[in-house]
Amino acid sequence: MIINHPLLGPRDAQEFTYFGDASLINRPDWQAEDAAELFYEYLHVRDNPAGEHRELWYHEHGDRSWLVVTRNTLTHEISKVEIARDVALTRRHGQ
Repeated sequence: MIINHPLLGPRDAQEFTYFGDASLINRPDWQAEDAAELFYEYLHVRDNPAGEHRELWYHEHGDRSWLVVTRNTLTHEISKVEIARDVALTRRHGQ
């Protein structure tokens, strides 16, 4: 599988480590009244979708960047690759 890194171009997936669902970017507020429940769900509850899914990948054998890869879990087709920091900042600022 080839991941088209936004900064480095096409790279073999073997250069990366898969870290799971990209929703991990949205860490719960530790000061919320229901923080214990939110962190339980954040740490232990995961979807296992069939089809398009946003995932976190770490470029371990490269520039050590974090990416959000939108990939079809049935076909492995990658439709979008983004720098995770950009995704997190966009969500934080509500854009």
